[in-house]
Amino acid sequence: MRSDEVKKGIERAPHRSLLKALGIDDEELDKPFIGVINSYSEIIPGHIHLAKIAEGVKAGIREAGGIPFECETIGICDGIAMNHSGMCFSLPSRELIADSVESLAEAYKFDGIVVIPNCDKIVPGMIMGLARVNIPSILVSGGPMLPGEYNGKRIDLSTIFEAVGAVASGKKDMEYLRELEYSACPGCGSCAGMFTANSMNCLSEAIGIALPGNGTIPAVEAGRIRLAKATGRAIVRLVKENIIPSMILTKSAFLNGIALDMALGCSTNTILHLTAIANELGIGLDFDEINSIADKTPYLCYLSPVGPYYVIDLYRAGGVMAVLKELNKKELVDRNTLTVSGKKLGELIDSAEVKDYNVIRPIDNPIRETGGLSILRGTLAPDGAVVKRSGVAESLYRFIGKAKVFDGEDEATKAIFGNKIEKGDVVIIRYEGPKGGPGMREMLTPTSALVGMGLDLDVALITDGRFSGATRGLAIGHVSPEAWEGGPIAYVRDGDLIEIDLNKREVNLLVDKEEIARRTYKVPESHKRKGYLGRYQKLVSSASFGAVMEVNRR
Repeated sequence: MRSDEVKKGIERAPHRSLLKALGIDDEELDKPFIGVINSYSEIIPGHIHLAKIAEGVKAGIREAGGIPFECETIGICDGIAMNHSGMCFSLPSRELIADSVESLAEAYKFDGIVVIPNCDKIVPGMIMGLARVNIPSILVSGGPMLPGEYNGKRIDLSTIFEAVGAVASGKKDMEYLRELEYSACPGCGSCAGMFTANSMNCLSEAIGIALPGNGTIPAVEAGRIRLAKATGRAIVRLVKENIIPSMILTKSAFLNGIALDMALGCSTNTILHLTAIANELGIGLDFDEINSIADKTPYLCYLSPVGPYYVIDLYRAGGVMAVLKELNKKELVDRNTLTVSGKKLGELIDSAEVKDYNVIRPIDNPIRETGGLSILRGTLAPDGAVVKRSGVAESLYRFIGKAKVFDGEDEATKAIFGNKIEKGDVVIIRYEGPKGGPGMREMLTPTSALVGMGLDLDVALITDGRFSGATRGLAIGHVSPEAWEGGPIAYVRDGDLIEIDLNKREVNLLVDKEEIARRTYKVPESHKRKGYLGRYQKLVSSASFGAVMEVNRR
């Protein structure tokens, strides 16, 4: 066992003494040591209950004959960090979390690892760490939040973000906003819609690193504790059989994840995170390949923020495996990929059942024939950009408008709330990329404000930053190369015509090359950072490579 490096031999007597200070006895020294790496936190609603999840995991480990050791990592709630300088730390925290998992696994020579995340960057950061260490590993999350309720209608966090725009435009009053504050988020769990956290937790099932149910069992249900116990038992089996992440997280597994992504209409952030996780294993995810999957994978689940259903509805309808079962009817998934359950994905799919075809549409009667996300290219984004196509009205699939340019989210938000944006505008928010932000801030506040003000069918927003999974409307992010690195978005001026064509998957700056050559750009001094963000700014790669640290790029 790997853990013998810290507990066997005469020279390890001091180590054993320290372990015995924890209450470990000689009998336990002969059993596998399992790291339970928890991201419990009292500042994240999705993580406030993770201590209970960890107790379930540890019970399962002990039952199966392992010895659990709980450790913790950091976590940042994107909702609380949104629309201020704190958001600059959200995506960079993914690297800190991956480094933490690696550090704990290697320092203590755990025989296996269970990670317990739930939200935003914590899920992909932990999976990146598991892939990097490549010892028997499994993920179990804290589960989704229940939707809230207001005046008999179900709501979630996106509702209140959009309400801010409605209040700012005079459509609603402050009392309405205050009532939503108490109603939108009724308790623990990752926000109730198919936002980034729930997207990644669902995809973790498809790529095989989590047990079935991980993405959809509600945080408040006892089934979540049972899943935690099953996860604890499973990790001991994985250790005994020496099943490691590189055997599970194969190219085919990632393509399964992308197919599910398209069927669910997941967050645009999933492209960023799947690319980063695959990078840890030396696997490349080609944008053309992603678009090819989108072309043949139907959009099946009309989930919030674009539809009326929530993750709890997906759970009741049969969950992730039921969606994959529909996709399997047209051979859109690889059934032969291995999962942490010890079974092939096909076996798990065969035992699933669609229980509500309103929530999980039949594959022959989808919401749309093509998937929820698209990768765009063009003269404005030569290396790619991402749009949540499922959140865009078909009337906006082709859009030409005049640019209104802002060097950062704060300037743009002020202009939106100041009624400076008009129908037909293309809001350009630049210097918000991985280096430029730094940290690639999410733009939920400006996109939600446009929706709340009733401009979502008349205005486009383009950024080298990114969006929350709660974003909807014609919002194009991850524009690469970013402005900081002299990408075309750095040279856009007010009044330039921008052409968007989602059918052709293009986003173009309609300015001739000679005019562009005459223009210059200057990085805003306010975006240059010191400390951790300064180091991140120097080392992070383009969004087209998953915004991974260059030193880890393969």
